[in-house]
Amino acid sequence: MSEKDAPMPKDTFEAAEAGSVLPAPFGGRSGSARARREARALAGPEKAAILFLCLGEKRGTALMQKLSEADIQTITRAMAGLGSIPAEVVEEVMEEFTYHVTEGGEVYGSFAVAEGMLRGFLPEAQVTQIMNQVRGRRNENRGMWDRFSALNESVIANYLRGEHEQTAAAILTNVAPDVAAKVLPMLGPDKMQEVAERMMTMDAVPLHMMRQIEETLQQEVIGSASRSSGGDTQQRMADLFNKLDREAFDKIAPVLEERHPERFFAIKQRMFTFADLAKLDMQDLARVMRGMEGSMLPLALRGAEKELRDTFLAALPARTRDMLLDEMNTMGPVRGREVRAAQVAMVDLAKDLAEQEVIRLPLDDEDELIE
Repeated sequence: MSEKDAPMPKDTFEAAEAGSVLPAPFGGRSGSARARREARALAGPEKAAILFLCLGEKRGTALMQKLSEADIQTITRAMAGLGSIPAEVVEEVMEEFTYHVTEGGEVYGSFAVAEGMLRGFLPEAQVTQIMNQVRGRRNENRGMWDRFSALNESVIANYLRGEHEQTAAAILTNVAPDVAAKVLPMLGPDKMQEVAERMMTMDAVPLHMMRQIEETLQQEVIGSASRSSGGDTQQRMADLFNKLDREAFDKIAPVLEERHPERFFAIKQRMFTFADLAKLDMQDLARVMRGMEGSMLPLALRGAEKELRDTFLAALPARTRDMLLDEMNTMGPVRGREVRAAQVAMVDLAKDLAEQEVIRLPLDDEDELIE
């Protein structure tokens, strides 16, 4: 009997059937340190899936027939998400299962490979059921990442600040790129650089580790965000009303206040308007005005009421104030929508500076300082 046709050792079948991981490799060829680390990082079902792929369809089918339906689903799920496994890692895994791979090369797990193997010994209906369950699990995971990416960037950044850099890198590689680009700078210069470097050099994260990360995010971040979605809705509406054309807001406000008095009041409490800028500390108000680009500041003040405009001007040094007044006087007629756009930009700048803790927004009526 050739080595290829020799029966598999009994303990190999038992280990695969239990989905367990045997102790470190016993003797034999020793792969690179990196290959050994990668092999050790694999979960039991992933190692069993590699074993099945190395056995081929015929012998893999015979072995899989010995497993329960639950184990079949577990190994099929692992096989479907396995991807490309380097030859050195394959050999390390095979040594752990007491079966030395003599013909090296990569193995590749996919839905098609897993489904083809199942069709060799299971009825069509059962194959379809198992594959649908496996695909459903992967779709659920993708949906979880979509929900996580949809969270406010500051929520994501606050969570990642308390995580290890490697965990933060693994998380950011799975969120939408535009979200990751906004979150990274919010981590601070040192952590941003460390996380970005780990993202660049990161290999594929083992499935069992990603599952742990996903479960934690679902419970600690997404679940918490869902429980507070009422407040988030009010804040989103407040932000929307802040940016809405003033005339349009004045038209709908009385009706909303009449039909939904409590909700509308709660939203108004969260709104921060151009007029609210006058409540800022004088130094903070001056910082906001200095941050306005080009003609945006004179344009915003040109459309303000005189009393409000005088409050803004009082926060500036005399020379700067005189130059600003000259620029406003030489502007000529301006369009109302351009004025409102400039005022919205000024409010947005103030909010950005507050998030960066450069300035402090004025306190709500219910949030008084206690000395």
